[in-house]
This record gives sequence, structure tokens and C-alpha cells, in this order.
Amino acid sequence: MLNALEVVTTVVVGVMVGVEFSVAFVINPILNALPEDSGQLGHAHGGRMLGAVMPVWYLTSLALVAVWAVAGRHHDGTGLVVTAAGLLILSVIMSILLLVPINNRSKTWTPDNRPADWKEQMSRWDRFHYVRVAVIVAAFALLVAALV
Repeated sequence: MLNALEVVTTVVVGVMVGVEFSVAFVINPILNALPEDSGQLGHAHGGRMLGAVMPVWYLTSLALVAVWAVAGRHHDGTGLVVTAAGLLILSVIMSILLLVPINNRSKTWTPDNRPADWKEQMSRWDRFHYVRVAVIVAAFALLVAALV
């Protein structure tokens, strides 16, 4: 049963990492290359869509890792799983404090109501997101290492 939990958790976290990596290095560069109104509208739509899904995904991932840490507490690799959980907690804290406030504003913007500094705010979100991606990639790598 523990093996199934380990695999499911690693897949769930891995797919989440893939989505966030794609946002950082594929989707946002595409949106940023579009003409101003189209790119901004795309960012707003993505913020609404992913803003609804990703909190559940992050918390589910964290819960699965926590269950793995407890269920496997007497197995090799538990320290790696606990460290991965700590990194996922850090990513949730970063999200709440740094990324969500910008996302909550940007998802309501239209070409008619966006602030003059909207590009700077999106650039700030991108920088925070790059750090968050690094944190969750590290958490994922630790989970993979714990499987071995």
C-alpha cells in the first residue's frame, strides 16, 4: 500500500511541477509575445483558470506528501519526504504572500481597466513564479530520490 501511495504522490506532484514549469517557460513567454491586449487578456484568463485549480492541487500534493511521510516514517528516505513537504509548505506560503495577491488583481484586468504598471506587476509575478518553480522542482526531485 505504501508503494502505491509513493507512486501516486510522485505522479501528482510531478504533473503539478510540469504545469508550473510550462507556465513559466512556455505559456507566459507565448502570452508575452502577443500584441499587448491579447497577451494581457490571455494572462487574465490563465489567472482565473489556474487560480481556481492550482490551490487545490498544491494542497492535495502537500497532503499526499504528509501522509507518505507519516506512513513511511520507519522506511529509508523519510527525511527526503519530510524535506520535500517543507519545500511544498514554502511554495504554498510563497503563493499566498507573493503570487496570489498579484494574480487576484491581474485576473480582473481588461484593456480598459488595467493599471499603468500592469507589465511591471506581471514581471514581478514571473520572478516570484520562477523561484516557486525551483522550490517545487527541488521537492519533486527529493520525492523521486526517496523512491530509490
